[in-house]
Amino acid sequence: MEKENKVIYFVTHAGEDPERAILPFVMATAGLTMGIRALVVLQGNGVYLARKGYADHVFAANLAPLKDLMEGFIEAGGRFLVCVPCLKARKIEETDLVEGCELTAAAALNAEIITASASMVY
Repeated sequence: MEKENKVIYFVTHAGEDPERAILPFVMATAGLTMGIRALVVLQGNGVYLARKGYADHVFAANLAPLKDLMEGFIEAGGRFLVCVPCLKARKIEETDLVEGCELTAAAALNAEIITASASMVY
């Protein structure tokens, strides 16, 4: 398969490490402004970021609030995918998620990865 001008940013942290939760959205939004097709993937504890209201309380020094970054990323055309098995493990229902989330699992995610130019894990 041919590589696209696409970067996948994996988020595996939430409020327990706000900097590592926020930085992927900073990077992905910057990528969008550069014409890169940016995808943010929430896995592990990162899926908590998709819960309604959760991002309202995630802050890190000298970085924009997570809520603003997530909203700006979606408004700029970014996509963010949420791992279904990770949601189930944490008993988070689809109805609990913010708008703009796309559910994903291993096969679909691997299809995205093999066409990406790069991926980053936070």
